[in-house]
Amino acid sequence: MHALIVLWFGWVRDWGYLGVIILMALESTVIPVPSEVVIPPAAYWVTQGHMTLTGVILAGTLGSFLGSAISYWVARLLGRFAVTKYGKRFLVTEEKLARAERFLQRYELGGVFFARLLPVVRHLISIPAGILRMGFMRFSVLTVCGSALWCGVLAWIGARVSERNPGLIDNPEAMIHAVKHESLWFVLAVAALAVLYALTMRLTASRVSEAGR
Repeated sequence: MHALIVLWFGWVRDWGYLGVIILMALESTVIPVPSEVVIPPAAYWVTQGHMTLTGVILAGTLGSFLGSAISYWVARLLGRFAVTKYGKRFLVTEEKLARAERFLQRYELGGVFFARLLPVVRHLISIPAGILRMGFMRFSVLTVCGSALWCGVLAWIGARVSERNPGLIDNPEAMIHAVKHESLWFVLAVAALAVLYALTMRLTASRVSEAGR
């Protein structure tokens, strides 16, 4: 894993925006490339004047959408059976897929948006969206919005971490750890909002059901 992380860091350094697009596309498919090894190093190069913050966020968002769209259409065209049969080769187990399906069914359209901001379900949510045949336009808008927000937060945190500890660019694992620590507050806030969103949906659905009786 260390060798892969170093390789991905090198892609961002050598390929610039194209490297960000490719890696974030992989991150949004069944290939578990952590976004923490893509956007924060790019943010470092922003602080060095080699890239722009807007460019990094746009490249990350585009890559996330492309990867998500591929996963969506593959799942939609092949169906659940094929995904569960061959997904194990890419670490997509039945349990992980079921968890993503439950998340999407619980939060409905908002599930795609919140999933783009949370670990674990982030790179899997496109699969149940495709299997359940969610409208692609809705899926695309929610994916782009969630991805842009996540890339923006990661870029901001990555720039902060890099400014305080510029030597971390030579220590990928240490940078990942620092970024995850810095982003914990954001993930917890998103999780809390997701819970409130789910409760609001349930209460609203209950009132609508009672009014219809």
